[in-house]
Amino acid sequence: MKEVLPVPVPTIVQNETKRVRELFEQNVVPSYTRFDLALERGEGNYVWDVDGKGYLDLAGGIAVCSLGHAHPEITKALTEQSRKLIHISNLYYNEAQGRLAERIVDRIAPGRVFFCNSGAEANEGLFKLARKFGHDSGRYEIITTTGSFHGRTLAGIAATGQEKVKKGFDPAVAGFKHVPFNDVEATRRAITKSTIALLVEPVQGESGITIATAEYLIGLRQLCDEHNLLLMFDEVQAGHFRTGKFQSWQRILQLGAIDPNRPGGSVNRPYLPDAVSMAKSLGGGFPIGAFWVGERHAKVLGPGTHASTFGGTPLACAVALRIFDVIERENLAENARTIGDFLLIELRKLQQRFPEVLKVVRGIGLMVGIDFQPEFNAVDLVKELHKRNLLSVPAGNSVIRLLPALNLSRAEAEGGLRIIEKLIVDLAPKA
Repeated sequence: MKEVLPVPVPTIVQNETKRVRELFEQNVVPSYTRFDLALERGEGNYVWDVDGKGYLDLAGGIAVCSLGHAHPEITKALTEQSRKLIHISNLYYNEAQGRLAERIVDRIAPGRVFFCNSGAEANEGLFKLARKFGHDSGRYEIITTTGSFHGRTLAGIAATGQEKVKKGFDPAVAGFKHVPFNDVEATRRAITKSTIALLVEPVQGESGITIATAEYLIGLRQLCDEHNLLLMFDEVQAGHFRTGKFQSWQRILQLGAIDPNRPGGSVNRPYLPDAVSMAKSLGGGFPIGAFWVGERHAKVLGPGTHASTFGGTPLACAVALRIFDVIERENLAENARTIGDFLLIELRKLQQRFPEVLKVVRGIGLMVGIDFQPEFNAVDLVKELHKRNLLSVPAGNSVIRLLPALNLSRAEAEGGLRIIEKLIVDLAPKA
């Protein structure tokens, strides 16, 4: 088992990070506030920067690197497929796309899959699905929740329930309304004659790992059945086995001791959403997004209604298929549950020891939010962890997220916990 080596950079070594940063400052649109790290290579759950310093990666490219870095199976899939066919456009059939769609359908329910390149594009597909479904009846409004995040397109930020992402982009795309998360009655009151769909993240990632209750998800399904609305789930960050099941709503129902095969509303059918967006871990770092539509609405988007030049290329689908193979062969859904539970238990012990530093710890599988007391700034905490050889992701004002690869080992998790514990001890008031 490899260990992160906290290698101090000698002062005589050229500061390569500075050189790379200057390249960005001169040539790259400054739309990101970047951390002062220039990463060069990775292996498994570790990365190294251009100055040679190593880090345990518990950020996972923001829940993207499902198999860690430089996984040999991904390399093999890229190499093999690139020798045969990379891109042909969606004017033709390619078997890999059909097989990948089949794998997704098998994991959810009968329906159809559309492929694109990112989570934002997948959510745009859901917006169009809802608009098309409601067009003839004059319904177009989509209800989303406060604290949600649905991408950075103009429609995506209109759907997002966070004001900070909307600033400077008025007027907003019409047709979105926000209600409190985990509140069925507030959702019920918001439904009007213009409403056509509900769009919810079963686990809100960007706002600090806020988890829907099983009762809330059941209630949303019942509302949609009563009012003939589409129930749409954004699983871009929480999906693809990250919570310990293929999609997070499946795991939430399981934790709530609710059989997903029991009727989920006023109709006699198993609990299912009508559409699900996905991306991130689906490609393990190779850009790919998708959305699944249940069989009942699978033909709403017919020929000419939606398209993507690069969606579902043979190369992207070959990688995603290989990731499915590895996850299933190595039982990484179970690993996500086991290691995620271990992290939660140990971090909650720290919260009990240091309540003056930690407010609460939330999580499900390998999605963990460590909510510090308000006086601690999330970005500053993440920077401090960088100094201690660990990568994490900030959320909100005082939450750091752990979104590691699904194959994170117990030893690696323990190593990360030691680093986090030392930080908390250092932050705690001294007697």
